[in-house]
This record gives sequence, structure tokens and C-alpha cells, in this order.
Amino acid sequence: MIDQQIEIPTKDGHTTTFISHPERGGPFPVIIFYMDAPAIREELRDMARRLATSGYYVMLPNLYYRSGVMELGPIPPDPEAPERKRMFGYMNSINIPLVMEDTRALLAYADSQPAARANIVGAVGYCMSGRYAINAATHFPERVKAAASIYGTHLATDQPDSPHLAGKKTKAELYFGCAETDVYAPMEIIEKVKQGMKDGDAKAEVEIYPGTHHGFAFPKRPVYHRDAAERHWERLLALYRRNLSRHE
Repeated sequence: MIDQQIEIPTKDGHTTTFISHPERGGPFPVIIFYMDAPAIREELRDMARRLATSGYYVMLPNLYYRSGVMELGPIPPDPEAPERKRMFGYMNSINIPLVMEDTRALLAYADSQPAARANIVGAVGYCMSGRYAINAATHFPERVKAAASIYGTHLATDQPDSPHLAGKKTKAELYFGCAETDVYAPMEIIEKVKQGMKDGDAKAEVEIYPGTHHGFAFPKRPVYHRDAAERHWERLLALYRRNLSRHE
């Protein structure tokens, strides 16, 4: 495996991006892995590596570069903790249009890399970035063939770029993996997503993971649920196998 951390130029500066891909057998389809609110950390790099071992060119960009930060360190569970308030500030400093600009820059970089097959792209996002992964499919419909939101937030808003409306704007296969108990994405929101996918005649699945809470896929979280986390890997890899095949 080849791991590297590089600076990719964007409209607003440079995003430090962790890239992992196999050493042999390329070029590989690209997967953009959008970080969650606690930002870049070894836990996410390990997840990117796990994806890459299945034959992908995985890009994990720092989305907080405009604020001049990358690794936030441990975030205490206490909602009043200054570290947590700071994290929410960073999270609220970015939005779909900004992250789509960054995605355009990542794809432009991938276009120049012999190990990357940048015309075949998958996306995945967790928590705050589920909406970014789904929007990658609607903003870059010619490239993004599959996108997954894992316990994503802000999935049904009154904005035209709301993820629950994505089915009408992309032919990509969409997957929504949802925690059964999630204060950030309650069941009424999930029902809106289901209805939106149906109305848009989307190639999509909305799956509830029983007995889970928001954050269940991250090994370092107290809410980590091993069986559900492994199921999410199975779903993710099958999604990409179906849609990111090597043919033109």
C-alpha cells in the first residue's frame, strides 16, 4: 500500500489530503472520504486504508483548512466543553457549496495522477459529511457512480441541495446507513429521505441499523457497535463493487 499526505490547491488555499491506494494493479477508481465533525485523525486514516486495500484510490481531505486547523484532538462528550463548542464552530464554517468546490479541486488533482481512475468515483461521508457525499453525486453526475451517507445529518432540509432530493439529480446508486437512535437524524428525517428516494425513483437504499447510536462505525467511540460497523463495511464495499467496476 502507498500512503501519502499532500497539499492540494483549492480556490481558497490548500487542503491537506491523506491518500491511500494499492501499490500494484492501478489505475484505481477514486473514493472521496469526507471527514466527520471531529476532523482528521488516525482513526479516519485507518478507515481510508481499509477502503484502499479493496482496490481504490482513497482521498481523505481536511475540510477545515480555511480555519487553519486539521487535527482537533480528543473531543469531550460534555456539550459545554470548549473543545466541543470549537468543533461545532468549525463544522458550521463549511457548507455544501464550499465542499463541492473542494471536491472539484480533489478531482482535478486525481485527473493528473497515474494511479487514479478519476472518471469512476465513489463518495462516503459520516455524520456532518453524509450530505457532502450525496451532493458529490448530484454535482458531479458524470463521475460519481455511488455515494454513501453513514448516519448523516441535515439529510432533509428546505434547501434545493437537500440530500433527500438527490434521487432526481443523479443516476448514481445512493446508500443511507442510519442509526436506530440518533438525535442528529431522528426517524422523521429518515422517513423523509425514504420518501424522497421513492419520489425521485432513485437507485437507493435507506437502511436502519438496529440497536445502534450515532457514531456506531467508529472504533474509538463509546457507541462503537462492532457488528453494525462490520455490516456497514460490507454494504459499502458491495456498493462500490457494483458501481465502480473497471470497464469504461
